[in-house]
Amino acid sequence: MRILQTPPRYPPAVGGVENAVAGLTRGLVGLGHEVAVLCANEPVSAKEEVLEGVRVRRLPYVGKVANTNVTPGLPIAILREEFDLLHTHLPTPWSADWSAIAAAAKRKPLVLTYYNDIVGEGPFEGIARLYNRTGLRLLLRLAKKITVIQPEYQNSPHLRGLEEKVEVIPVGVDLARFRPEGAASDGRTLFFLSLLDRHHRYKGLEDLLSALVAVKEEVGDVKLLVGGGGELLDHYRRASARLGLEEAVQFLGFVPEEMVAKYYNRCDIFILPSTSRAQEGFGMVALEAMACGRPVICTGIVGVAEEVERVGAGLVVEAGKPEVLAEAIARLLQSGPEAQRMGAAGRRLVEERYGWRKVAERFEGLYEGLVG
Repeated sequence: MRILQTPPRYPPAVGGVENAVAGLTRGLVGLGHEVAVLCANEPVSAKEEVLEGVRVRRLPYVGKVANTNVTPGLPIAILREEFDLLHTHLPTPWSADWSAIAAAAKRKPLVLTYYNDIVGEGPFEGIARLYNRTGLRLLLRLAKKITVIQPEYQNSPHLRGLEEKVEVIPVGVDLARFRPEGAASDGRTLFFLSLLDRHHRYKGLEDLLSALVAVKEEVGDVKLLVGGGGELLDHYRRASARLGLEEAVQFLGFVPEEMVAKYYNRCDIFILPSTSRAQEGFGMVALEAMACGRPVICTGIVGVAEEVERVGAGLVVEAGKPEVLAEAIARLLQSGPEAQRMGAAGRRLVEERYGWRKVAERFEGLYEGLVG
């Protein structure tokens, strides 16, 4: 099949959706399909290139609304492409909406991956509500199939009445790139990884910093590595200083792709204390940490939380409660063999269910049912 993907951005851009689309497109190429990507040119990269068999074309953009690049040339670019099926991604309305309209104009089936609900903060709250009542409804109607990355999102109020269109297909992980490389050296190192901008405050770093104060009181020396850059980096640095955590927290800034797996392997516990069910999609970073054999502590909001609990790959805590998070961290730091067993259970889980080839095969079957 000839498959066109229209994510908002594509690597070297960093983010959960970007990484998910990259993993899926490589998996589809590995299955013998012809895959092209149309996206915004952020960060500025080659306008057109082939990456691991995927033809990537990056378009100029004139600005951003929330976390969405506005690419005026996208509709015409889609119409000029030859494809059997178009796969687009939400929560980035511009690219998803124009993809739906262009696919309809070309009479080609549209698949939409619905990562999470669109919510706005401050002045964007009203805009988000307006879009959900208008553009989103049209997009969902035009989509032939809608995939969600965790079962919980089948209950989204925006997807009511569309059950026959909706299928759960999770994101995957690169099992060769993310793999165990030995135990961390000191037994007291935690790792948190996210973009540190206003769009990702829901990842819960404030709660983690608050919890760390109590953890230090109970277990003594502990080190938290915070990976990620963004406009809130200095805000979190100041918050860490106010809590007296200067010696306990190391802000790494932007972590290059080639270093991400090394930091997972350098830590003893990976932590993802997300606070917003509407905004947290799946938690790919938790999946990557498990692939590296590390136990995970996450909130029940995270898409993979149910499986973490089911197979014993870590601990799941209630969102928004730093004191509960602190108890879980202290328990695992002092558990020794239990933490190691959890790490091994996580690796087994991703090998069985979350390799990108297996995820790509599920999409392949969905696509074939539409292309016929």
